[in-house]
Amino acid sequence: MLRLTKLISISIMPDFLREVEKVAKEENRTKSELVREALRRYIADREWEKLTRYAREKAAETGIKTEEDIQQSF
Repeated sequence: MLRLTKLISISIMPDFLREVEKVAKEENRTKSELVREALRRYIADREWEKLTRYAREKAAETGIKTEEDIQQSF
């Protein structure tokens, strides 16, 4: 049978692992589900930060400093 997921291994401190296991149990999820969601959120946050940084740079280049400046540019 073809496996659609890949197995990886990570190192984690025992105290943190206990916390992960506790949260997984409380949410009735597997540790894998919890880690997958954490990684999805990390990647989404990272993309948002890149977009925000780009927007700040473009705003600075065009002299936009406030929301009012944005409204006036349209």
